[in-house]
Amino acid sequence: MKTSYLAVIALCFVGETQAQQYGLPQLEAQFLQQNSELLASKFNIEKADAEIVQEKLWSNPTLSISEVNLWKTYQVEEQPFLFGKYGNNQQISVELEQLIETAGKRKKRIAVKELEKKNSIFEFEELLRELKKELRQTYYSLGRLNQQEVQLKNMVDLFVQLQSQYEKQAQLQNIPKADFFRVQSELIGLQKEQIELQSEQTEMLSKLRLLTHNNMLSLEQLDFSSFKTISNQFPIDLKEKAKEQNIGIRRQENEILLAEKQWKLEKAQRVPDMTFQVNYDRGGNIMRDFVGVGVSFDLPVFNSNKGNIKSSQLNIQQQKEVQNSLLMNLETTIDRLQNQLQIFDKILSNDVSNHLEEQQKMIENYRKHLNSKQITLLEFIDFTQAFREAQNAYLEMKENHHNTREELQYIVGQDF
Repeated sequence: MKTSYLAVIALCFVGETQAQQYGLPQLEAQFLQQNSELLASKFNIEKADAEIVQEKLWSNPTLSISEVNLWKTYQVEEQPFLFGKYGNNQQISVELEQLIETAGKRKKRIAVKELEKKNSIFEFEELLRELKKELRQTYYSLGRLNQQEVQLKNMVDLFVQLQSQYEKQAQLQNIPKADFFRVQSELIGLQKEQIELQSEQTEMLSKLRLLTHNNMLSLEQLDFSSFKTISNQFPIDLKEKAKEQNIGIRRQENEILLAEKQWKLEKAQRVPDMTFQVNYDRGGNIMRDFVGVGVSFDLPVFNSNKGNIKSSQLNIQQQKEVQNSLLMNLETTIDRLQNQLQIFDKILSNDVSNHLEEQQKMIENYRKHLNSKQITLLEFIDFTQAFREAQNAYLEMKENHHNTREELQYIVGQDF
């Protein structure tokens, strides 16, 4: 009894697992949790944090021990022992040095590293949006292929029946054998399309598995309800939002700030750093135990860092020109994508799907007319080909509408 009960639970669990469906929200959730390329990119942000911590640290002091004689020296002035009975003939010099950076160089380098960290964050956000766009567009392609597969299968089934019917009639010599070959040729063409479509489905599914890291994902588990829904709502101030939220624009603004901080750092490099010293000398001069302090620094006679300062100034101007170019391209791209969407909206608003349903019913009527010889075989085949072309054009237009919308969302930097 207990074994039967466990078996029922296991079957229910397996059934539930097999029945699991993945719509676009579920696929995106898996993508965010498991995509290795996205997870690897996060380490760049942590590495940038570590570099900021490193820049905050002071330089280590330098300890020098020199002028130590390891042998006994005669004809010297008597000195106290260093420890025990050792050291009255030994000389030693100890020096401690500490580098002190001037003109706020350390703080300026920290500021540069913090802006570099922002660049790492922008790169992560850009990768996230790119992969999310690729995921959605792959999903929409599979949605289009799924509907095309259903429609093509119905057409193949129809011509399989016609081939069987025409083969028998040709053998009975009720119809010309050429009609049978015409039906057979059309069927072979449809089956070839079916193979190509399945190959494209396999390719798109492999990409979806790679993005979600779900190797068990199958076509039967995918829910394509999002492919049927098309939203036409957009923010009114689309261009202004894009200038504020577009990843490329934000990163370029950060590049300008980074160039300015680098320029300030190069200017600070003109000021020489100072090294403070504290030294102790035993037996090296007329003083038996000498303790002294000192300071050293470079004299900016030959190198005042003019070249690097000029280069950093030019870099600021260069980054500003790049920003202007990006802004112009952004506005142009938004106008182009909006115009495309308006064209798609105008065509798709005609409710073509209802016409396609009517055409599906007309196919059944045309087949009846064909059987009753009210229309010729060529007329029937011409109509089915025109019907399939209309269906494919409609589905491709829906896919393009979705993909164009995703491009616009990516450009603006916001999901509508």
